[in-house]
Amino acid sequence: MDNERNVLSGATSRRSQRWSRRNMLKTGAIAGAVGAIGLPAIASRVAAASTNPVSDAKVLNGALYYEHQAIWAYNFAAGKLTNTDIGKAVLGVALANQADHKHHRDTLAAVIKKLGGTPVAAEKQYDLSAYLNAKEGGIDSDVNIAKLALALETDAAIAYGREIAKLTTPALITAGATIGATEASHATYIRSVFKSLGVDLMVVPASFVSADTRKAWVLTV
Repeated sequence: MDNERNVLSGATSRRSQRWSRRNMLKTGAIAGAVGAIGLPAIASRVAAASTNPVSDAKVLNGALYYEHQAIWAYNFAAGKLTNTDIGKAVLGVALANQADHKHHRDTLAAVIKKLGGTPVAAEKQYDLSAYLNAKEGGIDSDVNIAKLALALETDAAIAYGREIAKLTTPALITAGATIGATEASHATYIRSVFKSLGVDLMVVPASFVSADTRKAWVLTV
């Protein structure tokens, strides 16, 4: 962890680095804008196409739970970041990713309501102990917070890939796959930040984001 922190610190201090904090924020804003343009249009038509609204609403509520968790986790971690260049860079990534999660939350909730269901409410807090105990990130440093975010985003992508198979409506499956792809892009985005700041890793370490390849995607403390 100390070596990674030193690499990140050294790379951040070099103004000539390819990815400045401004570029990270700009990339996140573009990704968020693309999501904002596409998902409402999908949400407006998928509910009417459902052939099993009760079942579909249940599956989407499961997805909504994890969106609530991700939003909470980013808020929780943001308060523990330092005011250093690294901390500010990680915060920029967090805010960009969280904006997508908020949009996913609103879209899923709208579709669930149209299906006749009741969107699951956000909880006051969520348990991250499984990640912390597995050393898949931490809350003790900016670097480890970024690793924790990576593990959560990787699991979100895996969850969407698993859950959309339970949907009964092609339009909903397409919408779920779209969100799942965004979650995978979040994981890639975080890994690209590590890469751009000097950590020797592959941005896309496997051809799939799945339970079988999960270890290749996450970074441990």
